[in-house]
Amino acid sequence: MSDHIRTRHDGGVLEVVIDRPKANAIDLATSRALGLIFRDFRDDPALRVAIVSGAGEKFFCAGWDLKAAASGDAVDGDYGVGGFGGLQELRDLNKPVISINGICCGGGLEIALSTDLILAAEHATFALPEIRSGTVADAASIKLPKRIPYHIAMDMLLTGRWLDVHEAHRWGFVNEVLPAERLMERAWELARLLESGPPLVYAAIKEIVREAEGSTFQTAMNKVTKRQFATVDRLYSSEDQLEGARAFAEKRSPIWKGK
Repeated sequence: MSDHIRTRHDGGVLEVVIDRPKANAIDLATSRALGLIFRDFRDDPALRVAIVSGAGEKFFCAGWDLKAAASGDAVDGDYGVGGFGGLQELRDLNKPVISINGICCGGGLEIALSTDLILAAEHATFALPEIRSGTVADAASIKLPKRIPYHIAMDMLLTGRWLDVHEAHRWGFVNEVLPAERLMERAWELARLLESGPPLVYAAIKEIVREAEGSTFQTAMNKVTKRQFATVDRLYSSEDQLEGARAFAEKRSPIWKGK
């Protein structure tokens, strides 16, 4: 699929590594390959959690590959089924995704924003430098002001300044800060925890959170209670819903089947 992406899966966990030295920047071909990987992850019922990281000790992803752009890759070209990096426009991705980060800027930061949990190395830094090259960080302009305080998001977008990992953590941008050598171990700990959880509930959570971004509280609540979200309707009609109640009553651990 791509010489610049490594994947492996163990049980229900898929690990995806972007490997394009030196900074794991993404060109059109790599973006399209990532889209196919994450599409297949979304559609495979045996896979429940994904981890995405960058190869090497320094970078997660430097975003758009400007060298590829200079060689003819169009900034508005075909990024593939999931949009840039395979994640940020992938529809109906109702499974948890964990990203583990070193240096993370531009489109790389936008990929991180498309994940659900972010683990950062102690050396990690974050920026949206698009302003300095006369372009717009489009996905970040939409997402970032909803994730961190508005004025901090606008500072990053308007000035391109870098945040160190501790400031990023202070603003709630990352979940945990860890020594680089502990990142993958911790990501797999979290992935195993999520793998053992109820996949239909995860799907409902992700759809509700995603759809509620563009609606009022009451509108979203009405869609939940009237089972107008497909994932909620499936959950409320599932064997897993009954299994959860039975396991609680019987004081045992539930056995989730995803159906």
